[in-house]
Amino acid sequence: MISVAEALDHLFALARPLGTEDVDLRHATGRVLAADAVALRTQPPFASSAMDGYAVRADAAVPGACFDVIGEAAAGHQFTGSVAPGQAVRIFTGAPLPAGTDRVVIQEDATRRDDRITLGESLDGQTYVRPAGSDFAAGTRLGAPRRLSASDVALLAAMNLPRITVTRKPVVAILATGDELVMPGEAPAPDQIVASNAFGLAGLLDAAGAAPRLLPIARDTRESLASAIALADGADLLVTIGGASVGDHDLVAEATETAGMERAFYKVAMRPGKPLMAGRLNDMAMIGLPGNPVSAMVCGEIFVRPVIDAMLGLPRAARATRSAQLAADLPANGPREHYMRASLGPEGVTAFSRQDSSLLTVLSDANCLLVRPPRDPALAAGTVVRIIAL
Repeated sequence: MISVAEALDHLFALARPLGTEDVDLRHATGRVLAADAVALRTQPPFASSAMDGYAVRADAAVPGACFDVIGEAAAGHQFTGSVAPGQAVRIFTGAPLPAGTDRVVIQEDATRRDDRITLGESLDGQTYVRPAGSDFAAGTRLGAPRRLSASDVALLAAMNLPRITVTRKPVVAILATGDELVMPGEAPAPDQIVASNAFGLAGLLDAAGAAPRLLPIARDTRESLASAIALADGADLLVTIGGASVGDHDLVAEATETAGMERAFYKVAMRPGKPLMAGRLNDMAMIGLPGNPVSAMVCGEIFVRPVIDAMLGLPRAARATRSAQLAADLPANGPREHYMRASLGPEGVTAFSRQDSSLLTVLSDANCLLVRPPRDPALAAGTVVRIIAL
């Protein structure tokens, strides 16, 4: 068996970079920027008012000063004249500052009668002016690679970029295997269960920025597996679920090797998820996940997500961890790295008492994985541990 870190190194070696495509900005959120985005305009493009008030010359804005109001400026409706000493323009937030002015006196500090204002006795020193280019200038770059947030997309829109270049989504073929499986909505026989893993992994891959493709369930025969594997042609990654162990009916390793897979590793020193394998099958990477539901989903978080990131051009790194305090004691860990389903709350992180790899209800209730190193000693409440957010 190899360590989780070693398995990730092998997987990153299998992950090949993908091509790019241009997408409309409306569909850019969550995509990975593949080329620097360069601003086409300056923001704001002109000096503008930060408040509602009156635009005046700063050197004339003293307590008790009087000004004649000669016009009005609003957002999208600039005042086109020039403002002389002793004059003011009524101005609203976002409007361009009129020529001849360099300060806005907020409306609370001015008293207006007809077209004349008098400034109050207590003026602060702020100009309430947003200088041109105070946010960004034309030519400013948003660097790639970067997974685009909604805030990033707002910035790109302000840069006047209607389309951007992103990495294309990795196509991931998901193949569930086993005579015991039926699709959701079908009527299972007494000795069958519903195929849940494929749908959970598809959701995980959607969130990671991939394009999952569910293949038909493969039965526990060499012929069925060969036919199903052939349907993955054209994918960037094949993820199989189940059949990767050493039982008489676990035929995935044999079937993939018959199809030409070059195996990178088999078995990882972790719980849950020990019977994990990976390799390269013709033009696509291949990851064989365990069949137990929680094992498959945890391995999807720990291994498949980072591989998708690598394919998208993001840093090749393990899932990020953070510190948290234990809310309850934990017994000593065994020889394998353990990813315990846990809940992080105001009192700290609590590992669920039941860690069986078949319990999807426990995984559904978990909001993090508590990472235990091999042979970690018993830990008391209050001990700082590492967790991975789910």
